[in-house]
Amino acid sequence: MKELITMKSKELERVSVLNDLLNKRIKQKHAASLLLISTRQVRRLVKRYRRNGAGGLVHLARGKQGNRAISQTEKDRVADLVRDRYSDFGPTLAHEKLVENHGVTFGVDTLRQEMIKAGIWKAKRRKVVIPHLYRQRRACFGELVQLDGSPHHWFENRCEACTLIAFIDDATSKILSGEFVDHEGTFALPTSAIQCPKM
Repeated sequence: MKELITMKSKELERVSVLNDLLNKRIKQKHAASLLLISTRQVRRLVKRYRRNGAGGLVHLARGKQGNRAISQTEKDRVADLVRDRYSDFGPTLAHEKLVENHGVTFGVDTLRQEMIKAGIWKAKRRKVVIPHLYRQRRACFGELVQLDGSPHHWFENRCEACTLIAFIDDATSKILSGEFVDHEGTFALPTSAIQCPKM
């Protein structure tokens, strides 16, 4: 009975290159450059390919638990600890307390994922960033006049801080008018703001 082998595209590429190498269509150096590995690694792959066929090219650690993997029993124990003692803590503070008091060794991100799975912590929704669209300048002079106020100590310490109110044409960025006032506000606007500034 034929066995089913799942391979990544990178491993499938290796099959065709190694077939070309075994059929003496290419040399080891060329195979090494195509696979972006050393000639020594090519020799090792050829040995595995001859011995096990295409299955020998599949990564040996595939489907196995990693050496640094945390056991599910440990994750469950920590989730129970958080539920019993630190249920009102966020993942970062809970992690600090678990490391300090209970000797937990895994990271805060792992704890956050376990807290989410256990229903202790709700994952925050990612903020939707609405891109600020660039507004085209107006085509003609005088079509749009913007009013802006800039509070500052304009006269150093010789008098109180005041606000410069300026009228700026949108099309040309030309300053049309300006005046110093006590503060920026509707009633503090200069009398020139009542009428359209002279252009």
